[in-house]
Amino acid sequence: MVESGHSVLVIGEAGSGVDDLAVSARDRFEGEFTCATETYKGTTKIFFKSLAEQVGCPIEIEVGEGKFKPMSVDEMKDEILSNASDDWLFILPEAKRLPASIRYWLEDAIASGVRVVAFSPINPGRDMFLRMLEVELELPSDAHIRNVMTSEAQRLGLQIDQSRIAELQPLAGRNPMIARKVIQREKLGMKQDKVEHTQGIVIMPILVAALFSFAVVRFVGLGTGNKGLYITGRVCLTVGMALKQLSRVSGTKRKLGQ
Repeated sequence: MVESGHSVLVIGEAGSGVDDLAVSARDRFEGEFTCATETYKGTTKIFFKSLAEQVGCPIEIEVGEGKFKPMSVDEMKDEILSNASDDWLFILPEAKRLPASIRYWLEDAIASGVRVVAFSPINPGRDMFLRMLEVELELPSDAHIRNVMTSEAQRLGLQIDQSRIAELQPLAGRNPMIARKVIQREKLGMKQDKVEHTQGIVIMPILVAALFSFAVVRFVGLGTGNKGLYITGRVCLTVGMALKQLSRVSGTKRKLGQ
C-alpha cells in the first residue's frame, strides 16, 4: 500500500507488537524512501525539529553574516512542506497522542505527496485519519504468547513448567507485553488475579437467550395445567427479562493503550 502512494493507519493495542512493527517498517522502506520516525512526547518544537533533521531540512535561519538562529515551529512547518516530496515517508508510533495542530499539518503533508504510516490502538475517525487506509494488526497466537512467557522466565532465571505457564496465560490474553508482566509478577511472588487485557467474549446474550427459551416451558405448563412447569417457566422468563436489562450496563470497551 505504501509503495502505491497510500498513507496507512495500523491499528493494534499497546504491547501487541506495534512498536516492533514501526521499527520493521523503517527497516523495510529505508532504501526506497527518505524515512522519518518520530513519537510525539508533548513538545511540538522537538517533534518538528526531529522530522526536519531526518529529511534533511534546515532548522536554523541566517540572520547575518555567519550568524544563525533556530527556526520557530511555524518556520519549520513551512520549510518541511516547501521541500515535501513523494519519496518521503513519515512513520508515527503512538499517533493517538498527536495534537490537532500537528494532525492538520500532516493533512497538508499528505496532500503534498508525503506518505504516512501511523500506529494507534483505534482509528480516531477524524481529520488526517480519514484519508488513510486502515489495517488492523492481528493478535499473536496462543503458542507465541507461551513462547514469550517462557523466554521471559528464562531471562529472569525463573524455573517454571509449561503447566504453570498454561495456568497464567489467560491473564495475559494474546498480548506479549502483558505476558512478560505476568511472568515478572510470578518471579516476585505477587498474587496473580489481575486481568489487564481487554480481549474476551461477552456471553450475556447467550444466557439471556437460554433463559428466554424457558418461556416455552411456561406455555407448556399453562396448556397442560402443570403448575410446576408454569411456575418454572415464569420464574426463568422473569430472570431473563432482568438479565436483559442488566446486559445494557457496559463497562469500558477501550483497547489497551487507547
